[in-house]
Amino acid sequence: YASYVILDRAVPHINDGLKPVQRRIMHSLREMDDGRFNKAANVIGNTMKYHPHGDASIGDAMVQIGQKELLIDCQGNWGDPVTGDSAAAPRYIEARLSKFANEVVFNPDTTVWQLSYDGRNKEPITLPVKFPLLLTQGAEGIAVGLATKVMPHNFIELIDASIASLNGERPNILPDFFTGGMADFSAYNEGMRGGRIRVRAKITEKDKKTLVITEIPFSTTTGSVIDSILAANDKGKIRIKKIEDNTAQHVEIVIQLAPGISPDVTIDALYAFTSCEVSISPNTCVIKDDKPQFMSVNDILIENTKFTKALLKSELEIKLHELQEKIFFSTLLKIFIQEGMYKNPEYENSGNFETVTEVLHLLFEQFKDQFYREITSEDFKRLIDKPMSSITRFDVKKADEQMKALLDEIKVVKNHLRNLTAYAIAWYQKLKDKYGKGRERKTEIRFFDRVEAAKVALANVKLYMNREDGFIGTGLRKDEFVADCSDLDEIIVFREDGKCIITKVADKTFVGKGIEHAQVFKKNDDRTIYNMIYKDGQSGTSYIKRFAVIGVTRDKEYDLTKGSKGSKMLYFTANPNGEAEIITVQLKPHSKLKKLQFDLDFTEVTIKGRASQGNIVSKYPVKKIVLKSKGISTLSGLKIWYDELLKRLNVDGRGKYLGEFDGDDKIL
Repeated sequence: YASYVILDRAVPHINDGLKPVQRRIMHSLREMDDGRFNKAANVIGNTMKYHPHGDASIGDAMVQIGQKELLIDCQGNWGDPVTGDSAAAPRYIEARLSKFANEVVFNPDTTVWQLSYDGRNKEPITLPVKFPLLLTQGAEGIAVGLATKVMPHNFIELIDASIASLNGERPNILPDFFTGGMADFSAYNEGMRGGRIRVRAKITEKDKKTLVITEIPFSTTTGSVIDSILAANDKGKIRIKKIEDNTAQHVEIVIQLAPGISPDVTIDALYAFTSCEVSISPNTCVIKDDKPQFMSVNDILIENTKFTKALLKSELEIKLHELQEKIFFSTLLKIFIQEGMYKNPEYENSGNFETVTEVLHLLFEQFKDQFYREITSEDFKRLIDKPMSSITRFDVKKADEQMKALLDEIKVVKNHLRNLTAYAIAWYQKLKDKYGKGRERKTEIRFFDRVEAAKVALANVKLYMNREDGFIGTGLRKDEFVADCSDLDEIIVFREDGKCIITKVADKTFVGKGIEHAQVFKKNDDRTIYNMIYKDGQSGTSYIKRFAVIGVTRDKEYDLTKGSKGSKMLYFTANPNGEAEIITVQLKPHSKLKKLQFDLDFTEVTIKGRASQGNIVSKYPVKKIVLKSKGISTLSGLKIWYDELLKRLNVDGRGKYLGEFDGDDKIL
């Protein structure tokens, strides 16, 4: 059963790029083709002679072929894969083979045939397609134990890549989707397992309150995109006022933003939380040598190009043979008439066909060197079947002209066979010139910056904490307010015992009694600097330190002191731009102390890691620490670049350098 489903139902063949049902539909259309449209219901009925399954499966497969607008000319309502609208019933729609299909897909002389499932009819094993059809249309199928997902590629680019392959270059093709949009193919992996494509809708900013989606990602519909946007709005991930679907011939989804909402942030949020960005995992599997094989799309293109070249060679050899046969018989007839063999007494008096054959063999003996092969009895039968009227009206001059034209044709064919690669390139170029118009790339190739969901999520919940009991969460509405945040955020909590913990926003979480400070945590934030003084529990010595918290494991406690039991935090501030204040430290009276009060400037303390011990403040007990004056940032300005490709500001050195900016600066 697995073998049957893989070979005869779900996986396309590498040579013609078709599954069995698609191949049978194409063969049936060819069988019925008279240049006029046929009802789809009639085509389905005729296909059932070859396909041992229901009419619904044939009808669905036929609609899918028609919607790709390459092999079938359609008439009537064939549905719309962009909006998800289904086609009308088969009795209301009509189809015929396209000019492209007639030229590229069929040739009975080079087709290998087999009996249909009931033995009544003949059907092709594969069609002699002289084009990389599988890569143009794409394919998707689920078999038993394996699946296939081949991406569609651009018609013109495939032809150019095939020509490059014939010239000895390795192609490097990338998908192109009929829905347009933008795509990042940096992890495409040549279409093999493990690869990934990120596809985005094309969203433009009409004005500060309106966004318009003009192209949607492949594998989505306008309906599914709108549903995902409404779902994100209901969850508070984005905030929109209204959404309208104005799609007709072209996609147009208009999004009205709520007052005070940034269009740029909303665009990023649409990519993060809705179907405006989808991830597609290709898995290119084809039937080759009667078994499924996982191949890269570039290797498939090379195989298709070799197959096309072999088919073109077969066609040329068949044509050469036909031309040689025409010259052979014309020469035979000319000698037969010119030499008056039909008047020969032995020929005229022959009583049966065997005698006629013997006589003609003797008469043609001296002319054998004018023929490219031996003369057979079948040739003589064809000769003597000629009516006498055509023999008496035989025009030698006209026959010579025809033979000269045939010889010229043979020279051309032999030249093509000698220069087969150039002939194949000319074939591809002809297809490009004839059918390439209007098939330019629709999907824009881009490199996407990763949109971190937590960074673009709207602050849709409020965070509270109970310092004494050690609880923090969005459900503690009667307790102390911390900040507005998103339900995707993480929070960092510092406790009086000198420990910190990072946890995800939840309804209510126990983080330890005695909360000193809590805030929304930004991963890899090296500009938020924490200033701290703590007392070591073992020695009683107090230490001062400055540190940043960059990367940590969630829900793991980190000790910011020396780790001694009884250690305690004496002073703590969080500074978003590395500010360093001046504080006054008051010590408890002691007989050895002459000075009970002194100032400390945090600017003199080096910023180190969170695990650093810190510098000694005093070995004597601290009575009180008070803020003397607020500090200014001790960090250098933030260097900002603008990436024109991604259209984003960044601090990673990508794109155009804009300059160094301080905390209060704004970039227009």
